[in-house]
Amino acid sequence: MKTIVEHPASFDLFASLRPVRWWLWFVAFLIALMVLVGGATRLTDSGLSITQWDPISGIIPPFSQASWLLEFEKYKSTTEYQTVNLGMSLSQYQFIFWWEWGHRFLGRMIGLAVFIPLVWFWLTGRLNSWLKPRLLILLFLGGFQGFIGWWMVKSGLADRVDVSQIRLAVHLTMACFLFAMTIWLARSISDHSGDPLYGKKGQALSLIALVFLQIFIGGLVAGLDAGMAYNTWPDMNGAFLPAGLWAITPAWQNLLDNAVTVQFFHRLTAYVLWAMCILHAVILWRGGPATPHMRRAVLLAILVTLQAALGIVTLIMQVPLGVALGHQFFALIVLAFSVAHWCGLEPKQVSFF
Repeated sequence: MKTIVEHPASFDLFASLRPVRWWLWFVAFLIALMVLVGGATRLTDSGLSITQWDPISGIIPPFSQASWLLEFEKYKSTTEYQTVNLGMSLSQYQFIFWWEWGHRFLGRMIGLAVFIPLVWFWLTGRLNSWLKPRLLILLFLGGFQGFIGWWMVKSGLADRVDVSQIRLAVHLTMACFLFAMTIWLARSISDHSGDPLYGKKGQALSLIALVFLQIFIGGLVAGLDAGMAYNTWPDMNGAFLPAGLWAITPAWQNLLDNAVTVQFFHRLTAYVLWAMCILHAVILWRGGPATPHMRRAVLLAILVTLQAALGIVTLIMQVPLGVALGHQFFALIVLAFSVAHWCGLEPKQVSFF
């Protein structure tokens, strides 16, 4: 573990990093907003409305009637239009266009919100040697996420009426990884209350891994519209092991392409995550009932319980837009808190250099 460098008594390390910390929290907020807009884009079937990827010129939306008609004609060449939206009016197309354009625009703004302050903090000497390489990785992965987004969209422009659910899940999981990484960086340069609790960080890390797995499966559920079927709980239309779980050959492909199997494992992973959070809270309670670590573990278990309940409501109501976005937003809260809890168990000692 890195040793704290000696400074004058008047030097406040965490205060000196406060602007960097607030910048990272702001970036995390923007990424969370991006995930929600992406969820709305998916739920409104808007993701294929823009058929080209123009990182620079694409920032300018159509303004004239002629430019709108040109974009509409491009969309008419897609399988989605010809199969699902044939006869769509220009105003209906504009509705889905603005969701996708807003999603891409926000992505560009996040890139600037990372790059410009990063350069400023770097040049003014506010970044220590621990932060610099990790912030460069965050910047690189943010740019790579833009490529993943286009890779996803491209999968739905021919011979499909939707994007690949696998690429959608990868895109969502990468966005959540960037969100989690930003939370981790912000918490790592924050002051922490209470003494470190050694030996429990592996448990907390396993919870984070389960949250990511659940998010990935959730992306598959969204991509396959699996939440639109089997809208009962705790059974799946009267059965706890529904028919057709392994209908596709080879069997492993059911885990990615079979809507029944994907929803079943989304439920199963939720049960495992909930049980693991309860167990982790009990272990920390028995080890030190009055510590901040125990309180965080209990709160995490409560958050996961609420998220599971919200998922059940979303399923039973057949995925209404507002409730589904609430479920997605709460997943980010669970992820953020699980990362913050992990950081707080054994806070990293940082130096200004």
